[in-house]
Parts: sequence; C-alpha cells; structure tokens
Amino acid sequence: MKTVKVLFLCTGNSCRSQMAEGWARALKADALEAYSAGIETHGLNPRAVRVMAEAGVDISQQTSKHVDTLKDVEFDYVITVCGHAHESCPLFSGKTKVRHVGFDDPPRLALNAQTEEAALAHYRRVRDEIKAFIERMPEELDA
Repeated sequence: MKTVKVLFLCTGNSCRSQMAEGWARALKADALEAYSAGIETHGLNPRAVRVMAEAGVDISQQTSKHVDTLKDVEFDYVITVCGHAHESCPLFSGKTKVRHVGFDDPPRLALNAQTEEAALAHYRRVRDEIKAFIERMPEELDA
C-alpha cells in the first residue's frame, strides 16, 4: 500500500498541527507520511507536548517549521487545521489536494482558564478530536 504524504498546516505550527503530526505518526505510520508546518513559526507549545505525552505520544522532539522549508516535498494532501492557515494557505503543486478540517485553538481557549488543570482540559479535548480525525485517515480525505 502506498503511503499518503500529508502536511498538517496551521498558523504557528506550535499546537494543533503538531498534535496531528504526532497522532499520524503514532497511529497511521503504515498509511501516512506525516509532516506539520505553519505559515509562521511560534515554537512547540509545552502544553501540547504535555497532553500528547499523557496519551502516550511523544512530540517533544518535533520542531516548529515554516511551510516554506517543505516547498520541495510533493504532498498528496495539505490539511489546514485552523481558519487562518486555510485562508492564507500557499499554493502547492497541481496534484496536491487541500482540505480544511478546523479545530479549536487550545492556547486561545486556555487564556482565561483559572487553573492549569482548566487550561489543560481545552488541550485534551482538542487532542482527542484530532485523534478521532486521524483514526479515520486516509479514507476520510476522499470523503
């Protein structure tokens, strides 16, 4: 079976796209060749690393990358995981299909959290939503 090259793209490549790359590598390594990048780079979000580790997926060695650093990779799919990335998505080669699958932004949701546990709850919910999406890949991409 041919692996599908997929890029998860978000604004800063710090949280959602990193979680998606981590889940894809952990759950679908046989079917997906996963990458993540941002239209900016904000560094790896420590809370994203923490909640993924809680779920048994280590993303601590992943790095925040600008999408331009991957311009020579021919992707089958680019999946934008936030609205800003979807609106600002650069053009990719002719065969690349772009899909938008939006997820809430945990850092933004956690801004007004009263406790660290309350903040982490937002990250955990989005982590689990991303996992559920990844579990349906690659079949979900052609739906």
